[in-house]
Amino acid sequence: MRAGIMRFGENKVQEARGKIETLGRGIWHLIGHLQTNKAKDAVRLFDSIDSVDRNELAREIAHRAEVIGKIQNVLLQVNIAGESTKFGCAPDAARGLAEEINALPRLSLRGLMAIAPYSPEPEKSRPHFAGLRELRDKLQMETGLQLPVLSMGMSGDFAVAIEEGSTSVRIGTALFGERLTLKQRRPEDPSFTEST
Repeated sequence: MRAGIMRFGENKVQEARGKIETLGRGIWHLIGHLQTNKAKDAVRLFDSIDSVDRNELAREIAHRAEVIGKIQNVLLQVNIAGESTKFGCAPDAARGLAEEINALPRLSLRGLMAIAPYSPEPEKSRPHFAGLRELRDKLQMETGLQLPVLSMGMSGDFAVAIEEGSTSVRIGTALFGERLTLKQRRPEDPSFTEST
């Protein structure tokens, strides 16, 4: 925050608690996959949940937002490349899911999010970023929804993402280096495991 950064992203709900307490409020985005059973904490902690990819999750987030009287900003995560290892709805399911999210009174659908397939060559991400932008534009035209946010691009390909219309990039690795596993953080403690 001393460097002027006020917008933060976190992959895991459980890791956000301590970081929010340490860094202060700022504006926090959940950018990782969200299990339905963690929606209660996610709604309490995050200003935006950027990884909504199914009806069941959207309804649970809306319910939890209703309980605490909050309007929850969300992004619809799209599996733009159809990768079996990534979360997100299929592009051809995006319109139906966007309309269902929009119908939930406690949710504010702000845009779309996608993660391009990893490649050491940023240009290989361009067709995926262009595809998400085109999908967003089509959804806006066909539904009348206003979807100003395009969250796409990470440390290795954010420049290409911005060229293709990204309004939000995720550059944690560029700022902080590679993410360490829990065991890498404390290798001297043999009892320190993933469940700690």
